[in-house]
Amino acid sequence: MTPLNRRDLGLLVLRVGTGAVLAAHGTQKLFGWFGGGGIEGTAKGMEAMGFSPARESAIAAGLGEAGGGALLALGLATPAAGAAAAGAMAGAVAVHAPAGFFAQGGGYEYPAFLGFTAAAIGVAGAGRYSLDHATGHVLDRPWVVAVAFVGTALAAAAVVGRRAQAQAEARHEPEPEHGTAPDQEG
Repeated sequence: MTPLNRRDLGLLVLRVGTGAVLAAHGTQKLFGWFGGGGIEGTAKGMEAMGFSPARESAIAAGLGEAGGGALLALGLATPAAGAAAAGAMAGAVAVHAPAGFFAQGGGYEYPAFLGFTAAAIGVAGAGRYSLDHATGHVLDRPWVVAVAFVGTALAAAAVVGRRAQAQAEARHEPEPEHGTAPDQEG
């Protein structure tokens, strides 16, 4: 029997803690657990924040958080899990960025911390006390790290860019004339 390795034990604690927080946050979005809004409530919030299509954005955010978090906690497909969670948190950072950095003022401090932590775990690997280790690292190869992070970065950039474009278009819509409905001729 090998002695406990402090590095691997630290990765286990970090993975399980971070993964559990992310998974709980995602299940709020997906299922309404822990006081969350579920898909419908989250979709309404996403729509109000300018994400389109709102329902699909809610599902993607929930899956990135819940799925990525659960996989991080288990130490399974760790590069993909870290990338998925980091991508979901990148979207949350974009939402909170106008409020500044600190969470106390509604800023992006908390999602940034979770995103950087998930990304670091994805890059570092799950350690010895993980399902990746137990399966011979079949889902934890260097090319998986690269593909997972590049793919997630592209997806997050597309979602955030689409939101920014929709917000810009909404700011430039002409106001309807007084006394006429937008779809009626006067």
